[in-house]
Amino acid sequence: MAALSERIASGSPRSTVNGEVEASELNQSALEFTLGAQRIMLEELVFLGDEILERTRTEMQLFTEFVTKMAGAHSVKDVRALCQECGQHQLDFLRRDTERLFRHGERMIATSSKLISGRSLN
Repeated sequence: MAALSERIASGSPRSTVNGEVEASELNQSALEFTLGAQRIMLEELVFLGDEILERTRTEMQLFTEFVTKMAGAHSVKDVRALCQECGQHQLDFLRRDTERLFRHGERMIATSSKLISGRSLN
């Protein structure tokens, strides 16, 4: 703080140039941070849209498969086997979906830490 007040008091052109350079660098950093944050938000919106469409498509496939198999079931034994099979499909889907979201979370953490540390996002 004392160094800053000495620079201001001296009024030398050199300190003014250094201040302008520092201000320019700070403005550049702020601009890069803002653009990076906007990029991350846009990527998240695209990811969300893709996830909703993929989830809906998969759920519709599972439901169609369930209805088709239910129509073909003719006994209690067939219905029980159908429920076990469809339940396993649903669990497999949830596992894959959870793994995909976990990998996405890891990428977002890495991208956010790069943005905060000031490194390039590319």
